[in-house]
Amino acid sequence: MSDATTEPAPVEREAGEAAEGAHEPAAPAPLGVARELTGHDPVDAHLARLVEVDDLPADGHLEVYEDVHRGLRAELTSLDAHPVPRPNENRS
Repeated sequence: MSDATTEPAPVEREAGEAAEGAHEPAAPAPLGVARELTGHDPVDAHLARLVEVDDLPADGHLEVYEDVHRGLRAELTSLDAHPVPRPNENRS
């Protein structure tokens, strides 16, 4: 018995020849997810950007998702901000 394992020799291919069984990435396709309006225009504007990923390959989704996430976080954070009193508003 031999402890050495035998590996198949690498197959030489012509330039541009694909490996057998290799698949090309699928083309971008819409996910078909229905988007409902929230009634809050800034939030709806951020969510509308998600439609862009339908035309992007998967490696382009992250940038859009992160940008939408940042925008939504900013909208939520702005809800915690105290409104600035108007010039003639008496708060006493």
